[in-house]
Amino acid sequence: MDRYYDHKKIETKWQQLWEKESVFVVQEQTKQKKYYALCMFPYPSAAGLHVGHPESYTAVDIIARYHRHLGYNVLNPIGWDAFGLPAENYAIKVGVPPWETTAKSIDNFRRQIKSFGFSYDWSREISTADPNYYRWTQWLFLQMYKHGLAYKKKGKVNWCEHCQTVLANEQVINGQCERCQNEVRQKDLEQWFFKITDYAEELLSGLDMLDWPENIKLAQKNWIGKSVGAEIEFKIKNSVLSIKVFTTRPDTLYGATYIVLAPEHELIQSLESKIENKTEVNQYITATKKKSDLERISLNKEKTGVKLQGLKAINPANNKEIPVFIADYVLNTYGTGAIMAVPAHDERDWEFAKKYNLEIIQVIKPNSHKSTDLKNIQLYTAEGVLINSGEFNGLDSETAKQKITKKVNGKITTQYRLRDWLVSRQRYWGAPIPIIYCDDCGMMPVPEKDLPVLLPRDVDFKPTGQSPLVYSKIFHQVQCPKCGVSGQSVRREVDTMDTFVCSSWYFLRYCDPHNEQQAFSQEKVAYWLPVDLYIGGAEHAVLHLLYARFFTKALRDFGWLKISEPFLRLRNQGMILGEDNQKMSKSRGNVINPDEVVAEYGADTMRIYEMFMGPLEDTKPWSTSSIIGSRRFLEKLWLVVLEWLENNRPSVESKEMKKLVQQTIKKVSEDIVAIKFNTAISALMILVNFMAKEKSFSQESLHNLLVILNPFAPHITEELWQKIGNKDLLVTQPWPTWDKNLVQADSVTVAIQVNGKLRGSIEVSIDAKQSEVLSLAREQESIKKYISGKKVVKEIYVPGKIVNIVVID
Repeated sequence: MDRYYDHKKIETKWQQLWEKESVFVVQEQTKQKKYYALCMFPYPSAAGLHVGHPESYTAVDIIARYHRHLGYNVLNPIGWDAFGLPAENYAIKVGVPPWETTAKSIDNFRRQIKSFGFSYDWSREISTADPNYYRWTQWLFLQMYKHGLAYKKKGKVNWCEHCQTVLANEQVINGQCERCQNEVRQKDLEQWFFKITDYAEELLSGLDMLDWPENIKLAQKNWIGKSVGAEIEFKIKNSVLSIKVFTTRPDTLYGATYIVLAPEHELIQSLESKIENKTEVNQYITATKKKSDLERISLNKEKTGVKLQGLKAINPANNKEIPVFIADYVLNTYGTGAIMAVPAHDERDWEFAKKYNLEIIQVIKPNSHKSTDLKNIQLYTAEGVLINSGEFNGLDSETAKQKITKKVNGKITTQYRLRDWLVSRQRYWGAPIPIIYCDDCGMMPVPEKDLPVLLPRDVDFKPTGQSPLVYSKIFHQVQCPKCGVSGQSVRREVDTMDTFVCSSWYFLRYCDPHNEQQAFSQEKVAYWLPVDLYIGGAEHAVLHLLYARFFTKALRDFGWLKISEPFLRLRNQGMILGEDNQKMSKSRGNVINPDEVVAEYGADTMRIYEMFMGPLEDTKPWSTSSIIGSRRFLEKLWLVVLEWLENNRPSVESKEMKKLVQQTIKKVSEDIVAIKFNTAISALMILVNFMAKEKSFSQESLHNLLVILNPFAPHITEELWQKIGNKDLLVTQPWPTWDKNLVQADSVTVAIQVNGKLRGSIEVSIDAKQSEVLSLAREQESIKKYISGKKVVKEIYVPGKIVNIVVID
């Protein structure tokens, strides 16, 4: 056995063998328990991987390999999120069609990922840009359309002038495009939507059953934005019309001193004849159209509005006449498009009232406040006790909500912030929407037998504000599926789908990737789903994860699935920063290429290092100097086994060795389940160091070490497993169990308190008697000075944990 650990030779050898023997290719085994481990599939950029990408892939691979050792039938697939704006923009930049640049990028990603030895079933590899895949994305669109969950309507959309396409609300960050960071404006367009709002309540309640990070669940809850409140009607003076408002605080109705309508509210047209300042109102409405919804509701934005002169509303609680305004901070798409303004108890209303010198009436006081007549009115937004509210004075807010709503004939109702998912895109590189328009027959779905609707290649794919598919001749050579007419009176839908549609079901296709008759076999999906562990970036908290959950619930209702949630357990990896503690980017020049790391140190070293850097979910800076420590650990392991073989396998094993091996098995097993890989590796390092010191250990102990290290460093452990004479692959070996008797510690540290204050500690035998422990505690020099000359009135011993000595002078 060579003393030099030649990682290049070893890693190439085992990667080729695993692939040749299809070691990680899996089939459904109904009698074998399954485990579905999944990483969020990558977008194959032209830049290739940087060292941050393999972090989540390595984490999933450790879990997958661990469960194979436990006897599970493990599905660990990989594929490519290949459609989308980044690929198209890169293709435009270099002047090469996106199908060519994307294929080249995928080849590069595949080569890089294979160099890490991840235990993927490559036979299940998919690409969302492959017609064999997007055929079924189009089929899923048709199912949504068939069941009334896909519809087209004209409405205000977020438009990125730079990208020349529509963006979903979730893709607009602080009024800017999440891709290019350019300003987003509002535009009226005919667009396709999915009715995700039909599932708002289920998407919200389903979060409670998921083992997901709390911050991710909170992000989804906030985005869905459930509000329980009341719909209340305010009559308009001298009109048969009324204004319906939605409020979560009907307890504050007596403090409503004005009404605000969204500038787009339909009542403005209906009441036009009564409005005395039409010019000013119309100018404000025109200005509002230039703003995005996000700009309008920004808390930092100065509140503006226009009073509708000539109009008065009637507060139904006290019959007081109050003014009516339009203001852009009220959106027509939320609630009823109108609010009752209670400036004493709402921050936005307070700012608005102060600016326009409007009446402020305090109607809620804190529970602890004694006065019922507060002369110095201050903004108070919490619930409390009612004042200045007629017959309801003295009631708590919760009781008053119901009673006041009933008095004014209002209705308790529920509203959601969530809006339907806009799926149209005016770009080329995406799955075409499978709809045909006929002048005689109208809008027709493409027959399923005619799928896929292929992306044409006779196009200039540069953005113009219209989909490039408009200009394709081949694309529009189509017959109406109903009347059979072709020619200029028949044309295809030219928009493509949001790429989040493609990624909302890819985990289902992995279960049956070569099925040419269906998107997936119901039997195979029923075997593999739900995904047992899903690891990916926290940036997908709202977008991908919410959409995938929606698709799963919709497909369940269509009869295709029996589950309601796709991912039972979710974990997020933290970002790996550059050595300068900044996010890796080309512009900063701090990107670390994993090809160079693998070439110099080896895939196993990089796997160990990335998992040893710290907790998986933490943000961590890369350090090339620190990776040497992980390399030395593997080199030490190599020499430990080499010297053990050279010394004719000395097998006399100390009691300490036996205990440490068993404790390490337990520690690593528990830490893998808890995804605490850094502490598992620390335990493995301690064991290898002890073996290097002892030099003599049983073959069983060495076997156990190699098995429990295998998920972290699969190449070197397979090589050493073979070197010590084993014929079967290490990856097929069962995971060792630990001896409960040997994992118990011989001694324990007991804290010593005097009068409840920590004064010292002692090391005692695990089975020491109370009298022995108390005697030892009293004899400690650090304790004597606190009890000397004083009367001991009580001694308390909690076995194995704490001693408390109570003394008095």
